[in-house]
Amino acid sequence: MKWLKFILILVIAFNAFTANAQKKERKGEFYISWGYNKEWYTNSNVQINQPSLGNNFTFQNTKLEDHPGWDDALLTKAISIPQYNYRIGYFIDKDKDIAIEINFDHTKALFLDNQKVHMVGTYNGKAVDSSFVFSKNGTGTSRNYYYLNNGANFLLFNIVKRKKFTKISTKDFAFDGLAKVGFGPVIPHVENCLFGVKNNQLFQFGGWNTGAEYAIRSTFKKSLYAEFAGKVDYAYYYNLAVNQGTAKQGFGTLEFIFNLGYTFPMGPKKEVKK
Repeated sequence: MKWLKFILILVIAFNAFTANAQKKERKGEFYISWGYNKEWYTNSNVQINQPSLGNNFTFQNTKLEDHPGWDDALLTKAISIPQYNYRIGYFIDKDKDIAIEINFDHTKALFLDNQKVHMVGTYNGKAVDSSFVFSKNGTGTSRNYYYLNNGANFLLFNIVKRKKFTKISTKDFAFDGLAKVGFGPVIPHVENCLFGVKNNQLFQFGGWNTGAEYAIRSTFKKSLYAEFAGKVDYAYYYNLAVNQGTAKQGFGTLEFIFNLGYTFPMGPKKEVKK
């Protein structure tokens, strides 16, 4: 009889311990994703300063275009050649509604070739106020191009707020909305040729950007997810390398993004009320 009581006590204690263990879960949630993007840019004034050449002028209201890359034989090239993006984030609060995020977009911003550009300022020490066709196919001093082609490269450090759409979620699929806002540096790759003279191509920390994004996420089995997002961004670039001088410009961006990602619990365990 005493042994039966002892065994009963052990069973009750084990059940209590198991139940308590089942009430614990990880405090945070980590996620990472990769995808591709499409951009439209506002017109941009580009100021060129080349003191040793007697140049200080502005290309006014220049038109920019992106270069997606993913729309042309994506599977035959390195995944980092097209306009890609990644997100790395961590939900930090007990309800997993607030996150901090590293948000990077490898965007490309190129002067639209063969556009008519209005140039105002000083060129070769003389006042200039005229227009000409900006073309990479020109010869001699008529050859011009201006690219952030290996990246206009927006890097943001975001605060994220998640809204869980519980009414349309199921056991297998969860649907969320994520609102994001952030600020960070731009890391452009500067490639240009002005009046027949090329610059020294390089990556550089070349300014700052700020942006806001809203994403719709569908998560399968609490792990794999697909995410579609719209984003607006403003970037200002300065000290960009040109031959014997620098350039500066600013422009706004409308961007659409599609990512695939993975999310999983992380951090210390916490008690969960049932």
